Amino acid sequence: MDRREVLRAMAIAAGASAFPGFSRWAFACGDHVNGGKVQPRPSAYSPQFFSPHEYATVERLTDLIIPNDGTPGAKDAGVAEFIDFMAAHDASIQYPFRLGLTWLDAEAERIDGNRFLDLAPEKQTEMLGRLAYKDRYRQGEEDGRAFFELVREYTVMGYYTSRVGLEALDYPGLKLYSESPGCPHQGDPEHRQLPPAKF
Repeated sequence: MDRREVLRAMAIAAGASAFPGFSRWAFACGDHVNGGKVQPRPSAYSPQFFSPHEYATVERLTDLIIPNDGTPGAKDAGVAEFIDFMAAHDASIQYPFRLGLTWLDAEAERIDGNRFLDLAPEKQTEMLGRLAYKDRYRQGEEDGRAFFELVREYTVMGYYTSRVGLEALDYPGLKLYSESPGCPHQGDPEHRQLPPAKF
């Protein structure tokens, strides 16, 4: 994904914040777009592009890529909703997603006789592990690897543009302070002892 693609996707994501159909995903800066008004959310999300099975598969993939392991995961952030919205509004990714989901189920059936969602969690992780690392994937899995990279890019983008993802990141540069907290190294002779600035 090059810079132009990222900027285009981010513009669509910013526009997505005004979409009232998300049940979990919330754009990190959505309050500014909506004038500070909180929009009511539906209890369940209705996929716009993916079939129910495809949507459930995308949701499982995002959960495997960014799991809930002490911090909220991709499922908590509603990243599958974000990916579905992006696919519905960006024709250039529709075919790669559909092709990739079809490949994933066909490969799972070839290996285990079940679709990807019906595999045991360990087998799902093992299958994605082969696609995630160049040195592990096998000849003939190029389409699967390209699909995994696409899902990973959109999972990370959806997670870190969501309110949940930014809160999990806990980056101090994203916080608004009413006054400067000052230097955290009070006794360090290298730093001057300046009083905290008030805004």
